[in-house]
Amino acid sequence: MEGLELICFQIITASGGAKSSYIEAISKAKEGLYDEAEALIAQGDDMLKEGHAPHTELVQKEAGSEESLITLILAHAEDQMMSAEVFKVMAQEVIELYKKIDTIAK
Repeated sequence: MEGLELICFQIITASGGAKSSYIEAISKAKEGLYDEAEALIAQGDDMLKEGHAPHTELVQKEAGSEESLITLILAHAEDQMMSAEVFKVMAQEVIELYKKIDTIAK
């Protein structure tokens, strides 16, 4: 159980960091700083990959017939990871909208 909690906190931390990068990317795009926005998207992607690694490990263990223990903290970790993934897509769309607005305004 203690090992599972550590993995869950790794997922939560990585997902939270990714989400923060995506939010900051939108702010940079709003300022017209598109290169910085794209760099923040990439930074968020790297963080999200850090969260996927321990999650993949859990899935592989369960697929290998190890007993699965679903806990509230694991459900929370997966929820945070999924919301970060969704937020990335939304951030990319908002950045593209800002770019189009800037193009039209010029």
